[in-house]
Amino acid sequence: MGMDLSTLRTLISRYCVGEENWVDSRTIYIGHKEPPPGTEAFIQQRFPDNRIVSSKYTFWNFIPKNMFEQFRRVANFYFLIIFLVQLIIDTPTSPITSGLPLIFVITVTAIKQGYEDWLRHKADNAVNQCPVQVVEHGKVICKQSHKLRVGDVVLVKEDESFPCDLILLSSSRDDGTCYVTTASLDGESSHKTYYAVQDTKAYTTEKEVDSIHGTIECEQPQPDLYKFVGRINIYMDNEPVARPLGSENLLLRGATLKNTEYIYAAVIYTGMETKMALNYQSKSQKRSAVEKSMNAYLVVYLCILISKALINTLLKYVWQADPNRDEPWYNQRTEAERQRHIVIRAFTDFLAFMVLFNYIIPVSMYVTVEMQKFLGSYFIMWDDEMMDEELGERAMVNTSDLNEELGQVEYVFTDKTGTLTENNMEFIECCVDGHVYVPNVICNGQVMPGAAGMDMIDTSPGPEAKEREELFFRALCLCHTVQVKEEETVDGIKHGIHQGKSSSLYISSSPDEVALVEGMKRLGFTYLRLKDSHMEILNREDEIEKFELLEVLTFDSVRRRMSVIVRSGSGEFYLFCKGADSSIFPRCVAGKVDQVRSRVEHNAVEGLRTLCVAYKPLIPEQYQELCHLLNGAKLALQDRDKRLAEAYDLIEKDLILLGATAVEDRLQEKAADTIESLHKAGMKVWVLTGDKMETASATCYASKLFHRNTQILELTTKRTEEQSLHDVLFDLSRTILRQHGGMTRDSFSGLSGDCTDYGLIIDGATLSAVLRPSQEDSNSGNYKEIFLEICRNCSAVLCCRMAPLQKAQIVKLIKASKENPITLAIGDGANDVSMILEAHVGIGIMGKEGRQATRNSDYAIPKFKHLKKLLLVHGHYYYIRISELVQYFFYKNVCFIFPQFLYQFFCGFSQQPLYDTAYLTLYNISFTSLPILLYSLMEQHINMEILKKDPSLYRDIAKNSLLRWPIFIYWTILGVYDAIVLFFGAYFLFDNTTFTSNGQMFGNWTFGTLVFTVLVFTVTFKLALDTHYWTWINHFVIWGSLIFFVVFSLLWGGIIWPFLNYQRMYYVFMQMLSSGPAWLSIILLITASLLPDVVKKVIWRALWPTTTERIQHFAFLMTFLHLDMAAL
Repeated sequence: MGMDLSTLRTLISRYCVGEENWVDSRTIYIGHKEPPPGTEAFIQQRFPDNRIVSSKYTFWNFIPKNMFEQFRRVANFYFLIIFLVQLIIDTPTSPITSGLPLIFVITVTAIKQGYEDWLRHKADNAVNQCPVQVVEHGKVICKQSHKLRVGDVVLVKEDESFPCDLILLSSSRDDGTCYVTTASLDGESSHKTYYAVQDTKAYTTEKEVDSIHGTIECEQPQPDLYKFVGRINIYMDNEPVARPLGSENLLLRGATLKNTEYIYAAVIYTGMETKMALNYQSKSQKRSAVEKSMNAYLVVYLCILISKALINTLLKYVWQADPNRDEPWYNQRTEAERQRHIVIRAFTDFLAFMVLFNYIIPVSMYVTVEMQKFLGSYFIMWDDEMMDEELGERAMVNTSDLNEELGQVEYVFTDKTGTLTENNMEFIECCVDGHVYVPNVICNGQVMPGAAGMDMIDTSPGPEAKEREELFFRALCLCHTVQVKEEETVDGIKHGIHQGKSSSLYISSSPDEVALVEGMKRLGFTYLRLKDSHMEILNREDEIEKFELLEVLTFDSVRRRMSVIVRSGSGEFYLFCKGADSSIFPRCVAGKVDQVRSRVEHNAVEGLRTLCVAYKPLIPEQYQELCHLLNGAKLALQDRDKRLAEAYDLIEKDLILLGATAVEDRLQEKAADTIESLHKAGMKVWVLTGDKMETASATCYASKLFHRNTQILELTTKRTEEQSLHDVLFDLSRTILRQHGGMTRDSFSGLSGDCTDYGLIIDGATLSAVLRPSQEDSNSGNYKEIFLEICRNCSAVLCCRMAPLQKAQIVKLIKASKENPITLAIGDGANDVSMILEAHVGIGIMGKEGRQATRNSDYAIPKFKHLKKLLLVHGHYYYIRISELVQYFFYKNVCFIFPQFLYQFFCGFSQQPLYDTAYLTLYNISFTSLPILLYSLMEQHINMEILKKDPSLYRDIAKNSLLRWPIFIYWTILGVYDAIVLFFGAYFLFDNTTFTSNGQMFGNWTFGTLVFTVLVFTVTFKLALDTHYWTWINHFVIWGSLIFFVVFSLLWGGIIWPFLNYQRMYYVFMQMLSSGPAWLSIILLITASLLPDVVKKVIWRALWPTTTERIQHFAFLMTFLHLDMAAL
């Protein structure tokens, strides 16, 4: 009965008492074993499987979902309506003229998007079907990854990735630790240490692990990578032993096991509930700025179309007010037509006019744009300059819909580790008491023999200085948290450290520490291992020195230093301390501070990462006192961090300065040049990284993101601890606005020397406070606006300690700001996927951190340097090309349909077509489509070398400048002017004259054919005048399309086609060409149509030339001079 009451109590507490416990926590039964009787109720919760889904469609929802997305486009929806109207009522043209192009567009787009999603399904299946080893009934069995369940116990071996989020139960290492790289999560490729549960770390075989009886209580899944709260209950003799669980026990999906043979771990979060999956953004359809402009223009043209149809319908009934006109003798109505209500007749006429004029909306433009984007993407993939020989990889295009958006980027958000840098730290030099030591000294281009020693740039040190030099080297060999991995046994011989100095591999959570230890090795002092709390060093004389490691005062970002307390073989106690110069110099009471400081400043200017090293000898009584102080702080249950910080502060003082080190985090090739070019092109570059502030800041200097004269503004946890967030934000805002006088950085054409250059540094915790301020803060409403105002006035921004979802939040914040800038995000790891999906354009780098970023990106490039050509050349060209394509399509359709509108005034508004059906159908499909498609694929208004050398040209096309309303209106007016010239020119030339030699008058089809012929030649010549880059293909297509029109017209009118019911065009074209005046009118009308545009261009170029036009003129002059010189 007691058991029943206990069960009932648990159920009531979970389900009834304010659901908090149930919602905010979960209970997991390790190995799916029920807890012993009498402890608590066994309630098996339902959890998702371990399936990962990054695809957008399924087999069942593809057609409805894809159709819905496609018919959200204004043009597609409009043409669907027109097609239905043509099916329902009697219209002047066939439904085929609208239906076929629409079906073609929808089908091509659906196939393209379906193929892209199939590739995502394929990638997901590869991950979900990956084999995983699971412990069941004391044996290890193999399962597919997607079949894992919460509570399973898995076996993971070295260099394998974790299949889901796990709690570490035990490892192959005696101390229950394991080493993990989280490169694909937070971008850091350094090794981190994780700890097994104290009571389970001894269980190291399948049977032992299977015997574990326990439950894990933890929070429900949440996206913060650095936070985890839980507890584990281990049942021993039916009595539970509770242990706390934190982030140091949690192994995240996507991380990789290193330097540990194997581990056993319990599954707690699976599939889309893992922290990595929670940091993914959902993949939404991205639309370019050009497409939005196209939709806006379509709405305008739709209004023009409705206006035309309304005017013609109204005028038709005004015209038919006279009974003789309403029902002439040759066109009597039926009785049913007479009985029909006037409103229904008027509505039917309105729809008929809509269908007649609907060609003003260019459906074929969407087909051409789709083809241009799809074919144009191959030029990026075929670009040999964007191929990496080392990786053997070319650029990839995953989404061709955004080609032109590459020419509109205003903000670039980049990851640091593996994107800007190669993530390879290299020891450059160290300075001891003013003497500089450089490993592998180079003299006159030759490496000196025995240069594993050192280079004394200053005078050689005496005996005392030599002693301090060796103390410095020992300090760096001891003051770190580096682990050593020895080489494996080869041919039965264990290759130890003594047999070869390069036979060991150093591993650490900080790549700087590895670089420093390796640097010391090159200077003669080799760190061997940590064994039984003793650190072993091999000195220059190949003697092993042992130091007992007594205490480690770990590094933290507030102190910005770390220390160790060691005891030497001779019994002497030492405190060795290393850290940032700002945290070491004030604590030194002796040593050559000035000489070392000048060297540190010199190295910082060079963009190197610097650390200072100091020490303090301790007497045994001092050490005992420090030990007592540290133990008291460590055992404190409340304010432990605060008491430890106070203890560290008391210990790390009265130091003697030894020297400083300089380490370089090698940038990727041409990364600094690329960032500089992006700045000159008017783009703002933000670095978003999960790395520490000091590390990221040094990289920003090295990559020219920050310059020597950049004034750094900090919005970090350290500062907000000293002042309130409100005060810090307003201080920064005042600082910037005082300098700029209220002007934003966008007002400046470049980085002016007259104004201070500001750089902002913000960390993840402070960003969270800015985006989600506390409820009690009454001024929280405008924090975002103040933050954005500060950012807008900074030339560069560094965001460090960012969780993946925070990166996406930053991008979203800038996207949603009042200027609505176009954003680009670039990264190489899974931690960058969220921002890549959030930005307008997402770029993945084919780096060392897996292919998640590449798979989820719109474009993938081998190296960061390739971004320069992708944006400044390909982006520039694609935007220029598609802008001309869009404007040209609207222009040629206005030229095409406006004469049809004017013609209604001369045919009694009878809906009589001006052009033959074949001409109506083929105008956009055959006669005028190929030249503009080729132009939009091949046009190069400026040589690509010039675009690379002069990034400022990118500013000429910024902010969608070629698709602004004034330019759109100019093209529309030009189209209307050409249409008026074509129609009335032909009309007045026809008036009162016989056009044929035998005195025969031309009919209405001849009139329409004359207008159409002039139209085709005019719009094709207009495109030829706009073409700057001529190749044999351009000539072939432009002149070939005109020849095709003439040949088609001759065949269409010269043969009696048996499948036609009536042949109104028979002999019309030949008869027109047999007339001399017709030839004259064609030449005159083409000249009259094109002349104003040519004159306008000449005047504009002479009086108000753009930078692009000046360069075009200069290039033309250089070509002309070159030809002139060749002739001489």
